[in-house]
Amino acid sequence: MDIKAFLDQDEKKDLLRLLTAGSVDDGKSTLIGRLLFDSKRLYEDQLAALQRDSKRVGHAGEDIDYALLLDGLKAEREQGITIDVAYRYFSTNRRKFIIADTPGHEQYTRNMVTGASTANLAIILIDATKGVITQTRRHTFLVSLLGIKHVVLAVNKMDLVDFDQKIFDDICSDYKDFVTQLDIPDINYIPISALKGDNVVDKTDKMEWYKGKSMLDFLESVHISSDRNFDDLRYPVQYVLRPDRDFRGFSTRISSGVIRKGEEVMVLPSRKKSKVKSIITYDGELEEAFPPQAVTVTLEDEIDISRGDMLVHPDNLPRIERHFETMLVWMDEKPMDPTTQFFIKHANNNTKARIDQVKYKVDVNNLQKSEIDHLELNEIGRAVLTTNKPLFFDPYKKNKNTGAFVLIHPVTNNTVAVGMIIDKLSPDDLPSKISDKHRDQIRKGEGLIAQKEYQKRYNQKGATLWVTGLHGSGKNEFAFSLEKQLFDMGATVVLLDGSSVRSGLSKELDYSPTDRAEHLRRVAEVCRLLNDQGVITICSFISPDESIRTQVAEIIGENQFHLFYMDASLEFCRKNKPDLYEDETIQYVPGVDIPFEAPVNAALNLDPTQNGNNPEKVIEYIREKKIFPLQ
Repeated sequence: MDIKAFLDQDEKKDLLRLLTAGSVDDGKSTLIGRLLFDSKRLYEDQLAALQRDSKRVGHAGEDIDYALLLDGLKAEREQGITIDVAYRYFSTNRRKFIIADTPGHEQYTRNMVTGASTANLAIILIDATKGVITQTRRHTFLVSLLGIKHVVLAVNKMDLVDFDQKIFDDICSDYKDFVTQLDIPDINYIPISALKGDNVVDKTDKMEWYKGKSMLDFLESVHISSDRNFDDLRYPVQYVLRPDRDFRGFSTRISSGVIRKGEEVMVLPSRKKSKVKSIITYDGELEEAFPPQAVTVTLEDEIDISRGDMLVHPDNLPRIERHFETMLVWMDEKPMDPTTQFFIKHANNNTKARIDQVKYKVDVNNLQKSEIDHLELNEIGRAVLTTNKPLFFDPYKKNKNTGAFVLIHPVTNNTVAVGMIIDKLSPDDLPSKISDKHRDQIRKGEGLIAQKEYQKRYNQKGATLWVTGLHGSGKNEFAFSLEKQLFDMGATVVLLDGSSVRSGLSKELDYSPTDRAEHLRRVAEVCRLLNDQGVITICSFISPDESIRTQVAEIIGENQFHLFYMDASLEFCRKNKPDLYEDETIQYVPGVDIPFEAPVNAALNLDPTQNGNNPEKVIEYIREKKIFPLQ
């Protein structure tokens, strides 16, 4: 075979992505290293380094420690375990392979999920001396959860049990009893000795009772092309290609289905229809394309299409929903905060999403379900999500590419979770559904959001900061400065002052004592409503009578009312607002023709000449009272 024919043949080989999983010391890294070694896929310098490292840091006695080909981290070599996912690429005459060596420890579940997310096949190793253990069940559940359809149960270390067929058969029987609970259509069982090379690349004569294929022979021949979804066209536009004014194409990797030249397609979300004008690749135009090809499509009609839109067949639409159920794998060091608005990346679409409910957590060791309200690192649970705009998705079991997503934290930008969509929610299960209990609360005028939920969302307690003082005392300047500083700190705050309230809410009231009392009563009722919803209110009102301030405190609630007195003399106020005090036509001016009763129980007395520092004093006060911030 000449070099061109060889390269053509090599280019046409299909690709198998696989992972190894199992407990610590089951031989995952050793198996992959042995595959590379026995299939003659190691260079001389790699082999020399392997032999040298085996003597220095190996864990295989006098034998070569093939695990060192995969375990490259210092901590992995010291402990003889796998911590992070290691990828290795190699090919044979029949197929190309990308192998992910994943950790066995439970604390590295997220690492295994990462390695398994793109795999077609999983090799689950079992130590023949230990049999089916908790780790075996855990990894099998994860493989099933991630939709991997082909599993090889590799019973390793058969040399330590004298290649006993009964031990192999018993292990297979125990595993079958467990795996029937899961959805894995293709399971194969192979006895091996990774360290000695038995049944890894070549069949061994030490287990004549085993009539199946060796590991490499099986990997070269397992059929995976039918695993792809060729029925449902999903073409999520990644990039609009516009090299000049005469060309406008839409580029992406096809997620599923087949797209053909001349056929009608629909654009989501606009639902505009057109026909495929051309399918373009680097090597020229195609009559049809299918996954996992990356192509550029042009349409016969000018339609507004941008990144995140999707081309589908008009008679075969995905789910177009904002609410759906999903299995979540939590991958962040910090526990889930359901009040956070996460970014969700789905296909080529990005939007915001919230977690409405965590239905239960799955114990991956025994498949038991337990009710919880949040997930922690490496935990897996079923949750209800709502997105800001509709997503175009299919259930994960039907289409992995359009049924998977990641959640990203809006502040740290960390990927906090991966999700596999189960399906859309039925109308009866929508998170906005009002229950009988909620209806009773509504009839009583009670809100459906608890105080603790407001506090968690806003990081504050609802409170009223009431500022009293004469006209011209500087209380408005102080109140507005305080509002700005609290807002800049992240507080949710509303400011009410005499001028703004009297221009609307109290527009018909004058300044007589009776109307002044009604004016302040209305303000107090507004403050109580806002405080009950977790909002801090700042009120700047003269409120000259002690009795009225007491009534205001009773309406708002003694524990939510905090009084501050701007202690300014009448002379100071006259200098500050001479027009007001010198106008003899104005009636009911506190301190002049009606009395002003200075409060005796104010939380703080503020000096108007120090107004630049006064906001800091109040901020320190509400920090000590644990009003804001709570954390």
